[in-house]
Amino acid sequence: MPVTRSIADALGVVTICLVAVLVLLGLFCIVYSFYFRSRIHGQGLVQLSYFSGPWIIRITYIFFAVWWGIGEIIRLNLWRRNGRVFDALTFQWQENVCKCYIISNLGFAEPCLFLTLVFLLRASLQRSGTLSRKWNVKTAGFVLLYCFPMFILQLVVILIGPKYKRDHNPKLPSYFIEASSSQQTNDDIAFCTYPLLSTIFLGLFATVLTIYLFWLGRQILHLVINKGLQKRVYTLIFSISSFFPLRVLLLGLSVLSDPGRLVFDAIAFLAFLSLLCCAGVGICLLVYLPIADSLSLRTLQRDLEARQGTSDDTVSLITNLSPLEGSLVSSPGRNSSGSAKRGSISFRTMEKDESGFVELSLFDPSQHSSPPGSPRLLGWPMIPHAQGRGS
Repeated sequence: MPVTRSIADALGVVTICLVAVLVLLGLFCIVYSFYFRSRIHGQGLVQLSYFSGPWIIRITYIFFAVWWGIGEIIRLNLWRRNGRVFDALTFQWQENVCKCYIISNLGFAEPCLFLTLVFLLRASLQRSGTLSRKWNVKTAGFVLLYCFPMFILQLVVILIGPKYKRDHNPKLPSYFIEASSSQQTNDDIAFCTYPLLSTIFLGLFATVLTIYLFWLGRQILHLVINKGLQKRVYTLIFSISSFFPLRVLLLGLSVLSDPGRLVFDAIAFLAFLSLLCCAGVGICLLVYLPIADSLSLRTLQRDLEARQGTSDDTVSLITNLSPLEGSLVSSPGRNSSGSAKRGSISFRTMEKDESGFVELSLFDPSQHSSPPGSPRLLGWPMIPHAQGRGS
């Protein structure tokens, strides 16, 4: 086997392994989400129920990521060489597989993945309080609705484009509309390609949503002052606004090389890797970390109760956070109590002769809510009360 073919097959194996990691990460986060909800309902944590609001949309995001990953595995030229799986199919069936891949991934999975991610970010600015199941279902409907134009455009390119070329414009280059190409030395093998017209439509879609994402990120950053949470927002915005357009650019460059060659496989792998990074960052920052932060609030509450050591202690959890479990911004429409400042999580413990106050100030406060003389602790994780600001 030529060295170049061995390298191309190795890239295919790496692609399969990376998709498997993405699937395992997604399954873990789904189980983690259900565990979080069971803790809320099983232990009566009414305050934390606000934080699990967008759980359906989070799982939907994982579903689109897994769907996209499976499509990337089916696309691989690895299955079409030397009598492998798709090589046993007729040339027409191999072409149909490539057409279904373009419609499924470029027309459905990728736009829905990007739209769901944007809606999850937009949920952090939700003003109506706890995100209900109705909000989740409505948001899922909007994702499918906004994805529909891209789906139709990809259908037109794949199904009508070849017929238009054959009947009206035979001189139109095949790489504009063809979803597959036959190898020069073996015409019964169809390698999947990326039609340039499909890539252009995807690029326009990505440009519009990237502009909206920058505007949305600016609104979020105006409310976030905690440095750790700012880093999360910057990381998320950077990954989406760079990796997704980079994928579109690489898909456009793929038409410069013949399918079945190492250059084409390398470009396709880099395009896959760019969106994989974007999807992985989204799962970590919008699914896993918000749940982990929310569960840590319960741990903090138990620690405070144990430190007081008396049944007369009162521990209050004042939640004025966004639907993203406090991982991004505060909810402007919710008013905290008089003893808590806007956009913070406060744990207050009272004893007979003294009071202890530990606060996690995550967001932009309008005023100080800590008692006079108490340390003002900013950020996450919590700094122990005894250490104060100097820790």
